[in-house]
Amino acid sequence: MTKSTIELGWAPDEPTSRGVANAVGRAIRDGLLQPGTKLPSIRAVASQLELSPTTISAAWSLLARSGAIHTDGRRGTRVADIGLGSTRYSQTLDRQSLFTLDLSTGVPDRELLPDLEQVLKNLTSAVTPGSYLDPPVVPELIEVLRQDWPYHAETFAVVDGAMDALELATRALVRFGDRVIVEHPTFPLLLDLLEAAGAEIVGVPMDDQGMLPGALEQALATSAAAVILQPRAQNPTGVSLTPSRAEQLAGIIGAADVTVIEDDSAGYVAWTPAISLGQWLPERTLHVRSFSKSHGPDLRLAAMSGPENIINEIISRRQLGQGWTSRLLQRILLGLLTEAPAAEHINHARREYRRRREAMVDALALHGVQVNGADGINIWIPVADESAAMVRLASQGIGVAPGAPFAVLPQQQGHIRVTIGAVSGSVPELAELIAGAAFAGSWSGGR
Repeated sequence: MTKSTIELGWAPDEPTSRGVANAVGRAIRDGLLQPGTKLPSIRAVASQLELSPTTISAAWSLLARSGAIHTDGRRGTRVADIGLGSTRYSQTLDRQSLFTLDLSTGVPDRELLPDLEQVLKNLTSAVTPGSYLDPPVVPELIEVLRQDWPYHAETFAVVDGAMDALELATRALVRFGDRVIVEHPTFPLLLDLLEAAGAEIVGVPMDDQGMLPGALEQALATSAAAVILQPRAQNPTGVSLTPSRAEQLAGIIGAADVTVIEDDSAGYVAWTPAISLGQWLPERTLHVRSFSKSHGPDLRLAAMSGPENIINEIISRRQLGQGWTSRLLQRILLGLLTEAPAAEHINHARREYRRRREAMVDALALHGVQVNGADGINIWIPVADESAAMVRLASQGIGVAPGAPFAVLPQQQGHIRVTIGAVSGSVPELAELIAGAAFAGSWSGGR
């Protein structure tokens, strides 16, 4: 096939495999290449672009690893339907029936969220929406945030929740085909976000102190655009970074000249003190603190700190869309953080979540089920057979999240995630049911 017989409709900016992959990625995003479209052969594309077949083959490998294309033997290579859906995340919330007790959601207990009534009554100047030209962040809110921020941050932004922050950071830092290093396991919606961006996701296993330093160093032997981690109350494991492990990881990331994005999704209801690699790498750290679990998911608020150049780029990108996060909501959050009754309510919620978690972990241990991690509203339970465990619990009216959507690396053992923060009733009885499900399908039986 000669180069005059095909029309690509796209062209790379540079004659490299990455340049070709980026060009195809843009064509997919712009709709020039639709899902299911069959791509010309490697030899035909190489002839058209006057590049070597080896270069095109390497580009196709990049695209295949990121999920943008797939090869089906003699049927050829086609554009994959990567879409913008949340495939992994939807699996964690897939309802086959209505549960009497749904512990699959990962959301906070409504009863432990603060009451907004008094804060709303105390609002004065903020009751009238301001100008398009007002500063995007309420200055008094940033002053309060700085008081217990885990490092001296250069610049702050307020955005519409933690996932909004992660999406904005991904758009600013990650290009199609870039490698992004994440914890294994990690939050499914983050994996959906990175896959939709065309990133190559690299998982790093964890122990009870956080990411394993040796595995992270090995992952960073090849350049990466970002390392994304949860510094405390990690979802799903409940693991929090220790100061010594954080310093180790900071040294490895600093040597690799890569940006770290931290998702402190538990925020004020985490029992572990706030921690950040920004203490050692302030010029390379984006730190996100969510207020959804502590102050209410529908507030849709998260604070984000980082180097001025990156935060300013994110703010500029936001101006093309929503512009800013409601200053009225920011002032409500300010009241919740500064008024004594609301602050005490959050302290009570933090203590209560800790009590619920410890009670369930101790009760499971009595049945031979050991759970790692020590913080957050979720527990990550090892099971003999993931499907059998979920079916058994569902038959008892209990919903839990499957472990598979959280996995980045091949699983050595099945898991389920249980939102223990939602359990306010009898723990011993529930622990017995969960333990029975954990052993369901095992060879020895007996439970």
